[in-house]
Amino acid sequence: MRVIAGLALLLVCSVCESAQAATGIRVMLAQDLARVSFKAEGAVAVRSGRSEWRAVAAPLVVSAVPGGMVLNQEAVSAEAILLKGGQGDIQVLLTDGDTAGMRVGGVVSLLRKGRGLMVINELDLEDYVEGVVPHEMNAAWHPEALKGQAVLARTYALYQRMANPTREYDVMATVQDQVYRGRQGVDHRIKRAVEDTRGVILTYRNMPVLSAFFSTAAGFTEDAMAVWSKDLPYLKGGVDCPFDAASPHFQWRAAFKLQDLENGLRRQGFPVGTIATFAPLAYSRAGRVARIRVLHSEGELILRGEDLRKAIGYSLVPSTQFDIDAIGREVVLIGRGAGHGVGLCQWGAKELAALGYPYQSILRYYFPGTELMYLKDASLPG
Repeated sequence: MRVIAGLALLLVCSVCESAQAATGIRVMLAQDLARVSFKAEGAVAVRSGRSEWRAVAAPLVVSAVPGGMVLNQEAVSAEAILLKGGQGDIQVLLTDGDTAGMRVGGVVSLLRKGRGLMVINELDLEDYVEGVVPHEMNAAWHPEALKGQAVLARTYALYQRMANPTREYDVMATVQDQVYRGRQGVDHRIKRAVEDTRGVILTYRNMPVLSAFFSTAAGFTEDAMAVWSKDLPYLKGGVDCPFDAASPHFQWRAAFKLQDLENGLRRQGFPVGTIATFAPLAYSRAGRVARIRVLHSEGELILRGEDLRKAIGYSLVPSTQFDIDAIGREVVLIGRGAGHGVGLCQWGAKELAALGYPYQSILRYYFPGTELMYLKDASLPG
C-alpha cells in the first residue's frame, strides 16, 4: 500500500485518568406527532410540572389536544410531561402499527408544539453513543474503527449541544445528525468500543470539534468550507485517503430523468422551468462538483453540488464527485465515493484499523491539529 507521510508518526493517546461523571444528551426522536404510544415493564411512570412521579398502566397512548394532552382517557392540562419505564427502559412507538418500538433508557419528554407532540429522549451520553455506533458503522468492523466511531459520536453530540444552547434538544435521531435507535443493535462489540473510550472526545483548543464523518472518500476528503461554509482549521483542505478502494461505493453509476430533477428542485423552492441541460460550473479543491449551471426554459440557475444530490436523492447520487456521462431524456452520472466528504472516511478508517493503526492515530489523521482528551479536561460550558 502507499504510505502517507506523517501517519505512522502520529502518537497514540496516553491517558490514564478516569472519565468525568455522566453527561446528559437530549435526542429528538420525532416531532409533529398527533399521538405516540409507550410500553414498559409493569407500568409507565409519568410526571408533569412539579408533581410526583405516578404509575400509569401500560400501554400508554398520549394524544395532543388543545390546551394539553390526553393520556389514555385522562386529560392533562400540561404543555410538557416526563415519562420513564417503571422498572427500567421504556419503549417508544412513534407510528401506528409499530409493535416493537424503540427501547430507550433515561427519560422521555413530551412537548406540545403547535398541534402536535415533540418526543425527546434525555439520557446518559455513553448510553446515547451506544445507540448511535451500530447504526453508523458495521458492528463487525475492526474494534479500533468502532472506537473511533464512538469518539466521534460522543464529540458530535457535545458540539451540537454547545452550538444550540437554546433548543429543546441537542441532536436529532436521524441522518440529519446521527442515527440513534436506542438499545437496538447494541451488542458486546459496541459496548466494548464505547467502554474503552468512555469520556474521550476529540478537541481543538480544548473544545469539542465538529466531528463529521462519511462513508467513502475515493480521493481527498473535503474542506468544510466547501460543503457547509464553515471555516474550521481541522477540516481545511482535506487529506488524502487511498484506503477505501474496497468500499462498495468507491465507484457508482446513477441514472434519472430530467423531470425528476425539476420536481426535486421545485420542492426545495428553486424557481426552475423545463430543464434543457446542466453542467458543472466549478469544482472544489478535492475535485467534487461545487457549483452546477442549469439552463432551463425560464433562464439560468446556479446550484451547489449538494443541492442536486438533495433534489434527486442522497442514495441515488451518493456524492458530488461525479462526471456527466449522458444527458437526454435520461441523465447518467458516473461517480466515486459516498457522503459529503468532510472529516473521517469510514471505509478508510476500517482499512487503517485492519492495518494495525489505533483509533487515536486514525482520528488525528483525518482531523489534523486535534487532540484527544477527557470530558473533565475540555472547555465545556455549564
